Amino acid sequence: MTRDRRIQWVAGSAVALALLFAGVATVASARGDGGGEGTDRAAASAPRTPAVDSADAGFARDMAVHHQQAVEMSFLVRDRTRDEEVRRLAYDIANTQANQRGMMLGWLDLWELPKATSQEPMAWMAGGHEGHDMAGMDGMAGMDGTAGPGSRYRAHDGSLMPGMATRTELDRLRAASGRKAEVLYLQLMTDHHKGGIGMARGCARLCTVKVEKRLAQGMVEAQQSELDVMADMLAARGAKPRS
Repeated sequence: MTRDRRIQWVAGSAVALALLFAGVATVASARGDGGGEGTDRAAASAPRTPAVDSADAGFARDMAVHHQQAVEMSFLVRDRTRDEEVRRLAYDIANTQANQRGMMLGWLDLWELPKATSQEPMAWMAGGHEGHDMAGMDGMAGMDGTAGPGSRYRAHDGSLMPGMATRTELDRLRAASGRKAEVLYLQLMTDHHKGGIGMARGCARLCTVKVEKRLAQGMVEAQQSELDVMADMLAARGAKPRS
């Protein structure tokens, strides 16, 4: 099976499974099931269907794009190293993020919202959503394409959102092999996770659909754990994160 077909199979299967899960979860969330006494006021008063420019829809669209690149990079490195530790990590990331991507695309389908709009990436995190700004992008200061907390991310060379690899970096990964590919993948994925964590924290704060908020918080916790693992793997290879 070719790499492209593998990616399509994983992503396609994830979408099919996620549509069923998302249907049940979204209906339960819209009804307020399982909210408990701790449910915040924003979630309790949320409309049944998020608006096209809402944080809920914006996060689902943007994180689906962000996740797709993680899946792509993970399949790239699996074809360029025989190191089982890196290959297992890459498989886990590809499988997890493909399934999460399927869930988010499934929600957009259920909400009858477009998967792409003219809205700039990350606009849902800017002012206008309950008075919040980009301050939720913890750890983004100093990364290429951003001037730091409180400012908009500047897309460049195919990197649309914080942490995303550029076209040049993806070409370098495609050309690498062995330990060089392992180190580059771990560095790129470290940046990718840091950007994703910042976005997920934004949704955990701004989104109103409870199941989506829970997914976002789960992303923060899981990806932070993987950051620790990747730091150890880089150290074992005589390297360290780029930022």
